[in-house]
Amino acid sequence: MTAERGTGRDTAAVDPATEPAAATAFEATGIEVRPVAGHIGAEITGVDLTGDLGDAVVAAVRAAVLRWKVVFFRGQHLDHAGHIAFARRFGEPVVPPRRGSASPADFPEVETTADRLELGGRFGMDHDEWLHRRRHTLLRGWHCDHGARVDPPAATILRAESVPPYGGDTTWSNLAAAYAGLSAPVREFADGLRAEHRLGVGYQPRPGDDAYVRRLLDHQVASLHPLVRVHPETGERVLFVNGYYVEQIAGLSRPESRAVLDMLLEQATRPEYTVRFRWEPGSVAFWDNRATIHLAPADSAHLGFPKIMHRVMLAGEVPVGVDGRPSEPVVGTRPGLW
Repeated sequence: MTAERGTGRDTAAVDPATEPAAATAFEATGIEVRPVAGHIGAEITGVDLTGDLGDAVVAAVRAAVLRWKVVFFRGQHLDHAGHIAFARRFGEPVVPPRRGSASPADFPEVETTADRLELGGRFGMDHDEWLHRRRHTLLRGWHCDHGARVDPPAATILRAESVPPYGGDTTWSNLAAAYAGLSAPVREFADGLRAEHRLGVGYQPRPGDDAYVRRLLDHQVASLHPLVRVHPETGERVLFVNGYYVEQIAGLSRPESRAVLDMLLEQATRPEYTVRFRWEPGSVAFWDNRATIHLAPADSAHLGFPKIMHRVMLAGEVPVGVDGRPSEPVVGTRPGLW
């Protein structure tokens, strides 16, 4: 999902009804886009993602993703090859360098999220302990995918193979709407700030030797991103914060930075800017990783039901701030190098 850089206009969302090309695409396809929350999220029906999607359908889906930030499809029958083929209509799938044993060996673009359950075991912890040490506050689980990279993915397409009969919903938040909802003085203040995003920030180490800490120190990934980025396709200003990667606002003291980040994270995750999705086998979620953060709650692991999800991510751009300055790599990341 790449396009020319936006203008940085201060808007909460782009309405396809006001864009002639997008409106034409919707009329020509016969698909239906039904919003499911006030600021974010829409369900798309009338399209088979395994089929030969025409350009008008692709344009309509792209417009819906840009407008609603995350869109949902139900009852799809994608396999790994079909998942990748669908993703390619919207950008270039990335090939993550490190995947677990659950991911399909013959499809390097596909990550199976059950791999995450293996992470703690690699470092001498069960999954619950690892998750507890990573998510020890209410806001720490909120994240965009690979936000510590200098070029985070533009979008993620996640499909459900097996899910619990209840629990395991995912929640997304619209960061453009969250920015627009700030008062004008706070927006002006945030526009000029930059923050360090670092892999593993905030992890609470185990007493004594901690293999995960050693891994983080040996494989650090960090970037300096604008606190407000300009969306490269819509021109929206996006509050580029999350609880999982953000380490420190540059130029502020630690206490100042913590207070500002807490305020902005609470703004970013206000219920009115969010949507919650109940997964079913065959469900697909397609979200704009540049304009959202999401949360996968840990409310189903204890139930004992299998949960198998597969994701493909699309290559993204280096974020650009309101002042036109791009993000800068700090350590362990280069544009386009995974």
